[in-house]
Amino acid sequence: MRRLWGILLWTVKVLVVAALVLWAADWAIFHVRAARGHGYGTVLVQEYLSTALKGNKNEYDFLGTEQVMCVHSLFPHEAMPPCWWVQRHTTQWE
Repeated sequence: MRRLWGILLWTVKVLVVAALVLWAADWAIFHVRAARGHGYGTVLVQEYLSTALKGNKNEYDFLGTEQVMCVHSLFPHEAMPPCWWVQRHTTQWE
């Protein structure tokens, strides 16, 4: 049983270190791309508003389309979502 916990703890440590290395590499690559002018992008997103009404009903209104700034990376950087995420979620609700 003690050996199993040791293996489990070692696996968790390896996963945490791998995640930190992946994030650091992504951060460095993003900053190199940003310095060259290729780190940022925009995606056209459709925005909708959902308003609660009486009687458990909702009203849905189309607000229009908007360009959303994003970063070309795996993880969010500089308070912007990654472009791969925004491209897969082009409908936003407020």
